[in-house]
Amino acid sequence: MTVRVALAGCTGSIGTQTIEVVEAEPASYELVALGASGRQPDVLVEQCERVRPKLLAVAHEAAHAELVARLPWLEVRSGPDALASLAEEADVVVNGVVGFAGLSVTLATLNAGRRLALANKESLIAAGPVVQRARRTPGAELVPVDSEHCAVHQCLRANDNRGRVARVILTASGGPFRGRTQAELEHVSLEDALQHPTWTMGPKITVDSSTLMNKGLEVIEANELFGAVAGDHGWGIGFDEIDVVVHPQSVVHSMVEYTDAAVIAQLSMPDMRLPIGYALAFPDRIGTPFGRIDFATLGRLDFEPPDLHAFPCLGLAYEAGRRGETAPAWLNAANEIAVAAFLDGKIAWNQIPVVIAGTLDHHDGAAASSPEAVVSADADARRIAADVIARMPTP
Repeated sequence: MTVRVALAGCTGSIGTQTIEVVEAEPASYELVALGASGRQPDVLVEQCERVRPKLLAVAHEAAHAELVARLPWLEVRSGPDALASLAEEADVVVNGVVGFAGLSVTLATLNAGRRLALANKESLIAAGPVVQRARRTPGAELVPVDSEHCAVHQCLRANDNRGRVARVILTASGGPFRGRTQAELEHVSLEDALQHPTWTMGPKITVDSSTLMNKGLEVIEANELFGAVAGDHGWGIGFDEIDVVVHPQSVVHSMVEYTDAAVIAQLSMPDMRLPIGYALAFPDRIGTPFGRIDFATLGRLDFEPPDLHAFPCLGLAYEAGRRGETAPAWLNAANEIAVAAFLDGKIAWNQIPVVIAGTLDHHDGAAASSPEAVVSADADARRIAADVIARMPTP
């Protein structure tokens, strides 16, 4: 039976690679719906003509008329609820939307009792308690697409003994600034920050990798996916059992250590099409070998501890995660505002953690009791982060 796939965030890195995975397995998967912001109409038209979906959804209503005119054979939806409406159209929804904007897709998919292939870590991080409730919907299933969490998912499946997990070890490439001291990082440029050594990603997540905030967000995500907070979905581990180790080759994607000190790891060459295919096929696997390793030429695998002094964002994420409730939403919102300001040249790279810390200082401790509470927390944090930036000297 062909699995119907809806893809939110189709013009981004995850979106374009999802299309490649589906095209590699045409007998198994059909892309029935695409969704994006609508800011890149030419790319959307090209993708729709290539994929021939039954539905296109765009968040920005201004793009609607042009897309209808250029794609007269296709149903086009637009508006703030358009992307979330994809959840009703498919068996599996790939959420590749960047940032907090992906929350509506996450909740709509789980509440519809569908499988969510989640690449949008921010929605789970910012709205963890709300998402956990949605995961209890009959038929709902969440399979992580982030390479690290996909790796943990596979390792836990290899030995599903929930009382014997000692710790989860997330690997980090270290980004473009691995090994640099705090002093050496004072004057790095935007171009420097966007030169990731092993992964090809969008600008926001690439900057997050350079600050190690991406890894900090993944620590919170791991707690939500596999910790005690995940209820029946979890393995009872918490922040004290989630470690980060820098692994520059990005071949070991993450590891799970058991109480007898045995460590199970998932290895492959850096290729996001592997975890995308895993999420689409789960509990089966696709037949296309993305990320195959040539062990004869692999060489070496290195590991080292992260430098929390030079990269304070990782510590800030642990702090917000342990606070819980809306603190992760504040962390995520402040980071999105700070990274956008850096990309626009308004702040320096080393001011990103300063903005985040300054914003978290104002966190009001509100509970993440509903989607509306999370949206309100996100808005409050963005306003305060903007105020912090406004008071900073121009770099």
